[in-house]
Amino acid sequence: MGDSSSYNGDAAAQPAGGPAIPAAVPRLVLAGITKQYPAVRANDDVTLVVAPGEIHAVLGENGAGKSTLMKIIYGAVRPDAGEIRWEGQAVEIASPAAARKLGIGMVFQHFSLFETLTVGENIALALDEPFDLKALAKRIREVSADYGLDIDPQRHVHSLTVGERQRVEIVRCLLQNPRLLIMDEPTSVLTPQAVRKLFETLRRLAAEGCSILYISHKLDEIQELCDTATVMRGGRVTGHVKPREETHASLAQLMVGHSLPDYTRRKHTPGDVLLDVKHLSAASDDPFGTSLDDVSFSVHAGEIFGIAGVSGNGQAELLSALSGEQRGARADAIAICGKPAGRLSAGGRRSLGFGFVPEERLGRGAVPAMTLAENALLTGYRQKMVNTGWIKAGVMRAFAKQCIDAFDVRCGGTEALAQSLSGGNLQKYIVGREILQAPKVLVVAQPTWGVDVGAAAFIRQQLLDLSARGVAILVISEELEELFDICDRIAVLARGRLSPVRVTGDTNAEEIGRWMAGLFGGREEGAAPSPEEPAHV
Repeated sequence: MGDSSSYNGDAAAQPAGGPAIPAAVPRLVLAGITKQYPAVRANDDVTLVVAPGEIHAVLGENGAGKSTLMKIIYGAVRPDAGEIRWEGQAVEIASPAAARKLGIGMVFQHFSLFETLTVGENIALALDEPFDLKALAKRIREVSADYGLDIDPQRHVHSLTVGERQRVEIVRCLLQNPRLLIMDEPTSVLTPQAVRKLFETLRRLAAEGCSILYISHKLDEIQELCDTATVMRGGRVTGHVKPREETHASLAQLMVGHSLPDYTRRKHTPGDVLLDVKHLSAASDDPFGTSLDDVSFSVHAGEIFGIAGVSGNGQAELLSALSGEQRGARADAIAICGKPAGRLSAGGRRSLGFGFVPEERLGRGAVPAMTLAENALLTGYRQKMVNTGWIKAGVMRAFAKQCIDAFDVRCGGTEALAQSLSGGNLQKYIVGREILQAPKVLVVAQPTWGVDVGAAAFIRQQLLDLSARGVAILVISEELEELFDICDRIAVLARGRLSPVRVTGDTNAEEIGRWMAGLFGGREEGAAPSPEEPAHV
């Protein structure tokens, strides 16, 4: 890695409160960073400059190289070539511990917290120096209160909301006095109100001189929050821009190489109820899960019905009950195409025309070590892939190829392993696999979570087209923009209970955000609805 001084965490790093760095000296400079993996060049001659106090976005499609670059900065991956300069000095960052000693903190998209430990114990595990839990608890209270991120160090993590868990991750970084904070998709699980609070915190940190690297697929957030942006495509930098001077369209074009089509809604009239859920209650198998309490809703043919909510409020339990992974006590609690299905197996529900896209792509939506052709068989075996117990490999591969071609899945062909695909391409394959089976009812969880803008637009259009063909679609998502873009009606699942249902045009993000906190129509969740506000539509 060029001629640089080695930094492995043993040398004394400049503390956050140490000697001042001249304002003209960038906080971080990456020059010619290259990382080659066996099948792909993840980073190709990448250059990046971040100034003190700057909020700098890194934009790109899935597979553009953003995650690899952040891992290099954080010391989790070593580059093959290039130079890293930190506050004017060439360094090699050998590990995350070394990064933290330099003053680099990272808040990951997927939280790394232990459910059964307290907030204080979780934060203590991340500290590189000796600690006293009592003194640490005092510091946590002081820092969290100072930044408006109030959190009780004595609370167990399993009792926290997702937004509170993110506060823990941020406070954990703040206790290390970071000079550079990396945020990876920080708002993907937050209510609109929590997003506003997060932005206030980030702006204050920047005003105090902390540099922030912000990774997000949400272009409106990038334009609102970030001073500058580096755009990546195919492992290379394609541009450096000021987001506020760009439009959504121009940013998207820089990211994907072409303009994104507008969503096309085809005229259709909702028909008969094809998915009917009546007074569904279900205890959670997870000791930290949320039980369902008297959930009722219906989805009509040709309709997209959206359920919003912060993760951990009963979504997993609802999906399990709908898919047949957990069978209910009452057959009539769930009806598919007019037939009681509450006690049917997953296969029995598919026989009625039920399709399902789970939230977890690898492990539930697809088996990582199996090929795409083999993964087609998992749910598509009714598509003439099996004859008297024998697998028809040719039919299986032909179905997989049809899915790859029709849904623009970028991969090494039908024999490519599921685990070799980027998140966006694997999601397109799983969604395509279900759509090609011509379901009458389709339940989709987090259809575009962590997916780049190009793939997200494609998947949403496929759902709109499917609904126009008379399919009843239920979308469970934490992306409010997505739900407002494609859904005809929308409700919120909070603490295992369903809010009132609204026609999408009759509500807004602020109201849905309040409901996500359990405040249904300005009242505490669980209170009786007013006469003009029915519990369900």
